[in-house]
Amino acid sequence: MIKVKLLEHTPQPERVVAMAARLCYSASGAEELAEKMSDEQVAKLVAKIVQMGHASTMEHVTFTFGIEGVSRVLTHQLVRHRLASYSQQSQRYVAEHDFEYILPPTIEEKPEAKAKFEALMDNIRSTYDELAEMGVPREDARYVLANATETKIVVTMNARSLMHFFNLRCCNRAQWEIRELAYKMLEQAKEAAPLLFKNAGASCVATGHCPEGAMTCGKFAEMIKMRTE
Repeated sequence: MIKVKLLEHTPQPERVVAMAARLCYSASGAEELAEKMSDEQVAKLVAKIVQMGHASTMEHVTFTFGIEGVSRVLTHQLVRHRLASYSQQSQRYVAEHDFEYILPPTIEEKPEAKAKFEALMDNIRSTYDELAEMGVPREDARYVLANATETKIVVTMNARSLMHFFNLRCCNRAQWEIRELAYKMLEQAKEAAPLLFKNAGASCVATGHCPEGAMTCGKFAEMIKMRTE
């Protein structure tokens, strides 16, 4: 089961974004603007920023997530989001003798497929142990490990990168595991900055437009309804 925790984020992220936007059009300094803006002014300005797509101002705030219970399949996709910082559990230094693994629902629901999958994982564990007993170092023994192997990772993204991540990974066409992760991250990001992430989500939810064309999931109306609920 995926575990996600928002470990840290920029204090008062929405005020920081609003201050950065106001600074672009003001003779006053950043500190003065941050102190003088009322909560109402911050709310109005953030709403305007999101609507206008003045996204560069969102790069001044960051969010750090601790993620567990995910597969290497997921993290191979995750690290493709380049404007982020990652620290992942190392298979070179952490022994994987009793590694956990992620079982896809489509395999779990088929008894025969599940049995084959679990038998393979048991075989991989045994092979890993045997290689270790032969003196093979962990950095080489790990070559037998499956993409299903459970891993842990810490991720830091700025708000603009997070928005883009949600656009892509909350989409129904995203792979199921990273989509589940994206929704868990979005839920916590909204708690920390509800104004900033009010309409965040799949591209259709965020913009009212599906960019997938002929590859659309066919659930546009359903997804747009989520935006208004």
